[in-house]
Amino acid sequence: MRPGPVVAALRAATAADHDRVDALFAGCDLADRDSYVRLLHAHARALPAVEAVLAERQELPDWSPRTPLLREDMTDLDAGWPEPLPFDLAPDPAAGWGALYVIEGSRLGGVMLSRQVGAGLPARYLGAKHGSGQWRALLEGLDAAGGDDGWLDIAVGAARDTFRLYEQAVER
Repeated sequence: MRPGPVVAALRAATAADHDRVDALFAGCDLADRDSYVRLLHAHARALPAVEAVLAERQELPDWSPRTPLLREDMTDLDAGWPEPLPFDLAPDPAAGWGALYVIEGSRLGGVMLSRQVGAGLPARYLGAKHGSGQWRALLEGLDAAGGDDGWLDIAVGAARDTFRLYEQAVER
C-alpha cells in the first residue's frame, strides 16, 4: 500500500525519532528473560500513559489497547508493574492522530520482535498484530483527517512527543 500525502509527510518528519527509539531497544536480547523484562518495563512506562490519553479522544478511529496484554505478560513473568510516565497531548484532533500513528505503528514492529522472544516467555503484547485491514484503514483515516500544514505540524509534534516518551522510558 502506498501511503497518502499526510502519512508520507508524517513518516518522513518523524523518521529520525523512530530510528532513535529503535536504536535504544536494539540491544535487548528478547530470548533472555531479564533483557526481555527490561524492554517490557520500558514499554509499561510509556504505552499505558499514551493509551489512557487516546482513550478519551472521540475523533480517532477504533483501535485496540495493548496495555492489558502487556500487563498479562509482565504478570506471567512476575516482573512487577512500573509507574507510567506522565504524558499529555494538545487538545487538537491532529495531536491524537499523531500519537496513535506511533503506538499503532509500533504494533507492526512488535510482531516482528515477537519472533525473537525466548521459548516459554509470554509474547501476547509484542505478538498483538492488527486485525485484517486495520492498519490500512488507520492510514487512510489519517490521510482523510489531515488538513493544512498547521494540522500536520500538530500531528508531527504529537508523534515526536510520543517517541520522546519511549526514549525517556528506556533511559529509566
